[in-house]
Amino acid sequence: MSSPQKADDPGKHRALVSVSVMLATVLQTLDSTIANVALPHMQGSLSASQDSITWVLTSYIVAAAIATPLTGTLCARFGRRRVFLWSVAGFTIASALCGMAQSLTEIVAARLFQGICGAALVPLSQATMLDINPPHKHGSAMAIFGMGVMVGPILGPSLGGWLTDSYNWRWVFYINLPIGLIAFLGIAAYLREPPEQKAGKFDVLGFATLSLSIGLLQLLLDRGEQQDWLNSTEIWLEMLGAIICFAYFIVHTWTADEHSFFDRSLLRDRNFNTGVVYIFVVGIILYATRALLPPMLQSLFGYPAILTGLVTAPSGAGTMVAMLIVGRLVGKVDVRYLLGFGFALTAYSLYLMAGYSLTLRPSDIVWPGVIQGFGLGFVFVPLTTVTFATLPGTLRADGAAIYSLSRNIGSSIGISVVQTLLTQNTQVNHAVLSEYITPFTQGVETYVQTYGAAAMAALNAEVTRQAAMIAYLDDFRLMMGLTLAVMPLLFFIRVKKKAPGEVDEMVHVAAD
Repeated sequence: MSSPQKADDPGKHRALVSVSVMLATVLQTLDSTIANVALPHMQGSLSASQDSITWVLTSYIVAAAIATPLTGTLCARFGRRRVFLWSVAGFTIASALCGMAQSLTEIVAARLFQGICGAALVPLSQATMLDINPPHKHGSAMAIFGMGVMVGPILGPSLGGWLTDSYNWRWVFYINLPIGLIAFLGIAAYLREPPEQKAGKFDVLGFATLSLSIGLLQLLLDRGEQQDWLNSTEIWLEMLGAIICFAYFIVHTWTADEHSFFDRSLLRDRNFNTGVVYIFVVGIILYATRALLPPMLQSLFGYPAILTGLVTAPSGAGTMVAMLIVGRLVGKVDVRYLLGFGFALTAYSLYLMAGYSLTLRPSDIVWPGVIQGFGLGFVFVPLTTVTFATLPGTLRADGAAIYSLSRNIGSSIGISVVQTLLTQNTQVNHAVLSEYITPFTQGVETYVQTYGAAAMAALNAEVTRQAAMIAYLDDFRLMMGLTLAVMPLLFFIRVKKKAPGEVDEMVHVAAD
């Protein structure tokens, strides 16, 4: 017979705490993509230029990236529960300010505040879900957590498009208010303060150099395409600044005392380091695919926003189903097999996408998306579980922040790379295809004579369409290759077989 729970038992009110922290996760992950589709409406309402309106997205991304590594330090100094409450309250207030903004300056300032407050929500939710569940339930806990992290960005564009079309763009932000209020009340009522490491002296220099390097990297990735990359002085300055600041951060971290901003003990856990690399790749694949499919469907196939959302949303259903299944398998099946199966499915889905043509049916879009969502679901849960299985509880907030930051940077790099390659390859493919389309080519001459001067314009548009389709396929092949390339890292994960009577210490990091 089990002993009664103590008042400070972290597992007390587990269900209510789980619901509350998952609402906070959905709040942040949904908002990372829901505003994208509303940008054209914001541009007209706020009288902003096409170039300046992108700061609505950039300001949020940069602020969140800079603030994320600060999560562990804030928890050590003020307590995880208090930081959680501040973050939820601040994010909710910032959402209201975004909805009420009457100028570009006001909404950018509100988005900066929103990004700062929202940075800690995902890592704190992850750390809390691990703390309130015993080790043998970590797989199921990470399945629930993963639904919020991965389904939010997938459903964001569809929900944002519906809210914008049915009401107006301000509801993209107002929808956060009831979610934030419920999450705040639940956390305030049921979440208990876990034991945390003692706060040391704050490493201002370490934080400043890391924040500057991350912020400059995010600016470079977000504005590179607009500024023509290395042909722009701005991009050169941001790149050099990011490199110098990060180099200084590394040197400072390795030569500082035990109060350095980055806890070096995280690097001793081989599974944690491998997991950070893997989640970086997952960020690239998940967000890059989400960034490619909607514009491809709308520009090349003429899909309206609602139909685009309908054919891409089922990938989220595949993710949820996979997480429900794999959450029960973690601890019973070698996590390396689960990860290998998940990455193999993901690579297969990208192989199917690399075979797309301009004669696709909606079902041809749905099923590869479902397969990819199912594969990523099989990756995310065991990956998160194995990454944190041997990490001490006092390091979970720091570890979760680095884990979340790695996923976010991966997504930023992935989106920038695929968009840049898409633009460049479209131009290259157009030039190659145009060599075969001239007024003197057999068949073309007859076509021009029959339909007049407009015929060449129509032919050029079709060549551009074909060139863009080939460029999209090149991006899908690139992500498939990347998925296959990281699979050998599975051999770096160490799993210890359980002895008779031993329970739930699934993952073991071999001593160096």
